[in-house]
Amino acid sequence: MTTLKNDLLLRALKGEKVQRPPVWMMRQAGRYLPDYIKLRKKYDFFTRVQTPELACEITLQPIDQVGVDAAIIFSDILVIPQAMGMEVLMEEGRGPLLPKTISTQQDIDALHIDDIEDRLSYVTKALSLTKQELNGRVPLIGFAGAPWTLLCYMVEGKGSKSFDKAKQFCFTTPAFAHSLLQKITDATIHYLIAQVKAGADVIQVFDSWSGMLSPADFKIFALPYLTQIADAVSPHAPVILFPKGSWYALPDLCNTSASGLGIDWSITPQMAREFTNNSITLQGNFDPSRLLAPISEIKKSVREMIDAFGVDRYIANLGHGILPNVPVDHARAFVDAVKEYEPAPNYTTV
Repeated sequence: MTTLKNDLLLRALKGEKVQRPPVWMMRQAGRYLPDYIKLRKKYDFFTRVQTPELACEITLQPIDQVGVDAAIIFSDILVIPQAMGMEVLMEEGRGPLLPKTISTQQDIDALHIDDIEDRLSYVTKALSLTKQELNGRVPLIGFAGAPWTLLCYMVEGKGSKSFDKAKQFCFTTPAFAHSLLQKITDATIHYLIAQVKAGADVIQVFDSWSGMLSPADFKIFALPYLTQIADAVSPHAPVILFPKGSWYALPDLCNTSASGLGIDWSITPQMAREFTNNSITLQGNFDPSRLLAPISEIKKSVREMIDAFGVDRYIANLGHGILPNVPVDHARAFVDAVKEYEPAPNYTTV
């Protein structure tokens, strides 16, 4: 097994002392990179995802070009509904479309999860290939969408500003909702453990739409399933949970088996530390739109962000995925600012 030359991410997740925080960016492999855009013109989305050599090449691009401290496998959260038997269409610039949605128990029963690892073997092959190509340069992150977020797409059939149909499904037929959430959870656990076996050093679970839920509803429809995933996967690799917009859930989430919690810009670093009693590694929470500011402003904002979080138990990242119109040198400036970080005089960690 190759020894990691840069293990900053793993040390931060263990809560060990570090000289500076590790840094990576959500959606770092993709649409803002000119080399990715060339591949996008040649191959459609699911060809890029389902061809291990292409997924590996895309995953490595930001390591070589931006200098991040971790690679995250190029894939998509909707590979799980697809592997369960749902049709998923992806049009450039228009987002996902699932033509046949879930509305009855019969629909849920028709979803198959027994051979999920086989159906998603293209992801595990991409992970193994990427692990080999990385040759220990940086850790490799695997990921999946959270059950609540996947339910939103599987019931709604597409992205939405409010996911009314998905919420109606949960509030009017809660038994169906929990049946679907459990089935997604079981599939996700098998999938994520297979990712670790294939070479993922860390796992992140994206609950992109959990902020649509009230605190009370989060405890019913999101928290139990995130907890199950963290409990099942954490014996195999550290788990980062990223429930976007659900800052109110931090006290509950820091009592799961997760090693890290991702946060967006809707909460201050100070509040996030307070809500988690500084007991868990936090990741985030730079607003991706700020990467469109002048480079000097980006570097200043990054320094202020790290000052606020503290160096230890912290992973510098965005509060959501990088935008397609961010110049590469601005993304690089974000990474460089973290690498150049030095605590101010009289600085004490949180």
